Amino acid sequence: MNLPNKLTVLRLILVPVFFIAYSLTAWFGQSVAVFSTILMLLCYATAELTDLIDGKIARKYHLVTDLGKVMDPFADTLSHLTFFVCFMDKGIMPVWCFIIIMWREFFILFLRMLMMKVGKAMPANIWGKSKTCLYALTSILSIAYIVAETFLSLGSALEIWKTVLYVFFSLSALASLLSFVTYIISMLRGKYLSTLTK
Repeated sequence: MNLPNKLTVLRLILVPVFFIAYSLTAWFGQSVAVFSTILMLLCYATAELTDLIDGKIARKYHLVTDLGKVMDPFADTLSHLTFFVCFMDKGIMPVWCFIIIMWREFFILFLRMLMMKVGKAMPANIWGKSKTCLYALTSILSIAYIVAETFLSLGSALEIWKTVLYVFFSLSALASLLSFVTYIISMLRGKYLSTLTK
């Protein structure tokens, strides 16, 4: 297994650790809140860093593999949905946003597998890139909210922060939905689905 794939595996390991770190206060009370938040922050930062560099290493050193093509998007989906479940439980992510994003991610994974079967790659589009940027930005703001809530006394400022997060999660869900519709239109125009039914 090459380095990019090892980094992806590390990300897959960090995702459940992040969830465990988030759940520590529910299991053991607020006495572990500081430890829980620090561990969660470390897991999130490391997972995002590995996501950032594994693809760059793979492309730069020609280490792209079939395993990586499947495992990397799976790791992305698993990490994003895990983060969002925690944010939803925290009360800073609307349920309807999570449902839209979850459905989109699973449908895209399914479509990606179908496309790979016919030797085609999912075409990139502006909404997909916007979705990725919004996921990252919204997650960073959400992690920062949890850190601020644990270590700072911001009072009403946290309520304003939650309102800002609501807007960003809504934009993320919208970009997610639009990117999915764009992918479907692209597949129909390319007649990829007709190829799969032969």
